[in-house]
Amino acid sequence: MKKILLLAIVAMSSIAFAAAQPRAIGVNLGYGIDLSYQHAIGDANMIDLSVNVPMFDGIGASATFDWINPFGTAIPWNNQGEWNWSLGAGLGAGIYGFKYPTIYAGVVGHVGVEYNFWFPLQLSLDYRPNIGIYYATATDNKPLGFNTQGFYGITLGVRYLF
Repeated sequence: MKKILLLAIVAMSSIAFAAAQPRAIGVNLGYGIDLSYQHAIGDANMIDLSVNVPMFDGIGASATFDWINPFGTAIPWNNQGEWNWSLGAGLGAGIYGFKYPTIYAGVVGHVGVEYNFWFPLQLSLDYRPNIGIYYATATDNKPLGFNTQGFYGITLGVRYLF
């Protein structure tokens, strides 16, 4: 009984902690579409989880840990809304090409500028390079290689803040 009570207290505390943090959900439009979820950790950090559909011919996922205004250099022209910039790194993996799939995995970077309106809307411009290795299943000649196509990750983000 004590274990169940302790487990219930820990679970409720975790839910209350998660619910007290600002969050955002939305899309990034660029080389395909990304479904994005951001979860703040304190005032200066966030976790960004996204599911990518590159050119609607594959699926991938990435997770980055981002620092908001990382060097204490807030953007000075905050009026009604709030400007921020972020810098982060994480991991990503996925499959590109459904007919002849290529499997990739690697390191994901994130540099972004965002504007949070005075109502629950956020617009952002993000650069999200994805660098790593890939395995091409359709080729017999050098199926393993280095992913250089992940440098084209500029997106426009639209998110709902809650």
